[in-house]
Amino acid sequence: MSPAPRGPAGGDPDREPRVGGPGDGPGDGPGDRMVPTSLTALLGVALAGVVLGRLVRPAVEWAGGIAPVVGWSQALVLVVVSAVLLATARATRAALPAHRVAEQPQLAVNRLLLARASAVVGALVGGGYVGYAVAWLGDPSQLADQRVLRSLLTTAAAGLVVLSAMLLERACRVPPEPPAP
Repeated sequence: MSPAPRGPAGGDPDREPRVGGPGDGPGDGPGDRMVPTSLTALLGVALAGVVLGRLVRPAVEWAGGIAPVVGWSQALVLVVVSAVLLATARATRAALPAHRVAEQPQLAVNRLLLARASAVVGALVGGGYVGYAVAWLGDPSQLADQRVLRSLLTTAAAGLVVLSAMLLERACRVPPEPPAP
């Protein structure tokens, strides 16, 4: 006599296998919630950007090139990215009470990942422009003041990207469910 056929999960053939339910994964415990991006991590990334930005001018000049000029387009692009992130944060926040985002968890996760990546990249870029500005401090050349000013303005625009990304990350928070009666 042959044994009864078993389902794909090795259990009852009439039951569907349970995939990804609450309590199944290592991150499903009561204390395993996602935490917001820490300011310490962003400051560390920004500091790495300062070091890299400070090295750009000497590296380019050592290679025999001309140090890059910071244009207005860099700051403008960062302001546009910041505006897109703010609009996305606003749309996400408006969708939460209506449970439109909660019904589409992949959308919320994608927005959260966008927010975190934007915050890290914004901090790195902002730090890089600070470092580049520091490389020009005290230089007697004609364009040094212009490069410092534009680098600092671009740093401010990168700061807006970080702020917008942090707001989007906060907007992705799903309100806790009320306790069951």
